[in-house]
Amino acid sequence: MMSNKTLKKTTSMELQNPPQPTTYVPKKTTLIEFPTSPQLILGEEMLHFSHPQHPLSQVDLPDLFTCAGCKEFGAGIRFTCQQCDFQLHEFCALAPQALKRHPFHSQHQLSFFSKPVKGGVSKTKCDVCSKPIKGYAFRCGACSFQMHPCCSKLSSELNFSGHSHTLRLLSATTISNGDHAFVCGECKRRRSGREYHCTVCDYHLHAVCAKSMVNGLRANGLKDHEKPSMLGAAARLASQVMIEFIGGLIEGIGEGVGEALAQNISKRGGSGTASRSTGTARRND
Repeated sequence: MMSNKTLKKTTSMELQNPPQPTTYVPKKTTLIEFPTSPQLILGEEMLHFSHPQHPLSQVDLPDLFTCAGCKEFGAGIRFTCQQCDFQLHEFCALAPQALKRHPFHSQHQLSFFSKPVKGGVSKTKCDVCSKPIKGYAFRCGACSFQMHPCCSKLSSELNFSGHSHTLRLLSATTISNGDHAFVCGECKRRRSGREYHCTVCDYHLHAVCAKSMVNGLRANGLKDHEKPSMLGAAARLASQVMIEFIGGLIEGIGEGVGEALAQNISKRGGSGTASRSTGTARRND
């Protein structure tokens, strides 16, 4: 058995020599960083490849945060730096180097990548929730399949706290043929991405909505705070500009009509006064 003195000495050596990332070169891609597994220290702190300057402590807080790894929201259990604002989901901090026979993509092994693919929006979408991948991801080297670390924690069957029956994941073929015809029982919308289905009562749930059970949002009473898209923001700005323009146009027209009426009344009043003056002068003569 290792003594406490020896354990402390080993911990000190680990802090001085943090694990270094290795490199992995997939076919037809540029050199990217492939991390080694994180090294746990005393079960409560770790040195992570993405933040080697400070140790990360495991905490459980109810507030909303943005994970520095996958760039998605989270709440509850996380690994955080006590010296700066760096925070990671627990599943991002403890992400393995590879996933084998995952139920969402069992035909190929999925490797962990710390940076997203470059090449447009279509190439950076998660194949499970259909949201953009902006950071950590599991990616297939044999095909284009990829997913968020949070999505990798979902399974083919799910017991959702908002529904009494077990939900089963629909195949990607079923969803593509249905053209997003199902309305989600949680968000009440139609959207792209994988879906869960209840065979008892025909209840449907988006995978992106099911993620709230994994990232801690649902357990802490928080809703998914999706950032508005650039297209939506541009549309709202254009609408506001158009409304202001039309309002100004109507106001200008109103002012112009008012001025024209005032001038017309003034002219009529002036001509009437002149006529009365002429009639009075004639009577005096």
